[in-house]
Amino acid sequence: MLKKSTFFTILFFFVLPIFSVFAKQTPVLFIGQGCPHCAKVKAFLKENNIKVPTKEIYFDKTNRELFLQAIKNCKIPQSQAGVPLLQIDKNHCIVGDEPIIAYFKNQLKKQTATPKEDKTKSSSFPLTLLAVISAALVDAINPCAFAVLILLLSTILLKKDAKQVLWAGLSFSTAIFLSYFAIGLGIYKALATYKTTQALKYLLAFLAFLIGALNLKDYFFYGGLGFKMEVPESWRPALKKLIQSVTSPLGAFVIAFGVSLFLLPCTSGPYIVILAMLSQKTNFSKALLYLVLYNFVFILPMLTITFIVYKGLNPKKLEELRQKNLKRLHLIAGILMITLGALLLI
Repeated sequence: MLKKSTFFTILFFFVLPIFSVFAKQTPVLFIGQGCPHCAKVKAFLKENNIKVPTKEIYFDKTNRELFLQAIKNCKIPQSQAGVPLLQIDKNHCIVGDEPIIAYFKNQLKKQTATPKEDKTKSSSFPLTLLAVISAALVDAINPCAFAVLILLLSTILLKKDAKQVLWAGLSFSTAIFLSYFAIGLGIYKALATYKTTQALKYLLAFLAFLIGALNLKDYFFYGGLGFKMEVPESWRPALKKLIQSVTSPLGAFVIAFGVSLFLLPCTSGPYIVILAMLSQKTNFSKALLYLVLYNFVFILPMLTITFIVYKGLNPKKLEELRQKNLKRLHLIAGILMITLGALLLI
């Protein structure tokens, strides 16, 4: 009971900020029919292709009530209240045609200032790098990938010597790297065709928070809600049969491409979040470097396990260790994904 209540407490405090972001108010322009100052502002907006929701208050009672609420929230004296009035957010309003036009000119200036854009791209580099590494670590410690590799090495060890285990593990890891890199490149190219939008940023953050929350769910009550953040139970017999058919390093290389499809349901979440972010924040050449880094971090534990087994550790002990720390792996993955979601919102 304590674990469940702790889970929902964490979920509440991490998910609530997302909904507050979605609830953020967009600017609204209050105008009056026949008002010359309002017409001046509308002409400026039209000339500069700026779209702002407008509400007419002289003949619309509902809009007039919203206008009165706006001047109350913004603490504007009745003697100074009038149209045009731009409500930027709940407690921030601008009254008068010249101040409103000056505000929008300043916004346009910010958008078209090349030096500032370059500075933003430069300062976003550490954030992008941190996000890529964080998401890759979530994938790297994924229990699914660990289970698959340990089963593969156990199968090879029963049929061949330790040297064959080393080559099989290296072949398998290389093929997984190539497979995921190719999949990532295809998704990146598809996503790069869409323009950056605030909605996409919020959607990515929500996805990161959701994946994090579901991993936390598997830490606090494993398998709750009727599923686990792992390879579906119904797929496992076919996956096991596929892996146990491997008899050589070449076979491990070929089988890895098929295995990667089985792993996608429990490893694709963090990858898709990062790919969508890269498609909006980086050019193609930088994205390639980030993809190489991501997938190298992803296979790093596979390479480590391969060398440990090659040096003599029984794969069964590794599997026992994995089972013992299964919930902890979900906990780490959950924390990292929630951190990534927070980074995306910054």
